[in-house]
Amino acid sequence: MKKLFILTFICFINLHLFGQNKNINLQLSKIKWTGKEITTKIHYGSLKFISGNILFDNNLIVGGEFTVDMLSLLNEDLTGRSKDYLENHLRSEDFFSVEQYPRSSLKITSAEKIDIDKYEVTGDLTIKGITKSTNFILLLNDDGATVEMVFDRSKFDVKHRSSSFFSNLGDKLIYDDIELEVSLYF
Repeated sequence: MKKLFILTFICFINLHLFGQNKNINLQLSKIKWTGKEITTKIHYGSLKFISGNILFDNNLIVGGEFTVDMLSLLNEDLTGRSKDYLENHLRSEDFFSVEQYPRSSLKITSAEKIDIDKYEVTGDLTIKGITKSTNFILLLNDDGATVEMVFDRSKFDVKHRSSSFFSNLGDKLIYDDIELEVSLYF
């Protein structure tokens, strides 16, 4: 009985001093990406996590890190040869150079609680070896959390048909903003 008490006390002290680390369930957690062309074409697909966690202390987010497998990049709005072509193109040097940069990451640098289960989070997003600060809203739920965020691909040297790098693209323009819908399960 004394050993059980000591073990429980040590666990309590560790949680209090070091917070609570919540690892994501890699099978259930997912990322949906959406990209848009000026001609109203919308493409979307998915990416998989390699790892991820959020660190809490006194019900506040105090840290966390997520690593994404860029080789897992899939398109989900096309089929057949069109799907294969787009996936290969997105993985190429025109876009995300996944052979050279097989991982992307996000490291939470700060978070502010703005409602009971709502946080404004700031983090360092790394894509193609380039790190930029980003902000997003994270909503906790019974199973984990959801995030909707947008990043500007041109800030990460993703140039293909971007007005940030090329002019007079006309109906060939692809918008720089990439939307992410992230579902995290603990």
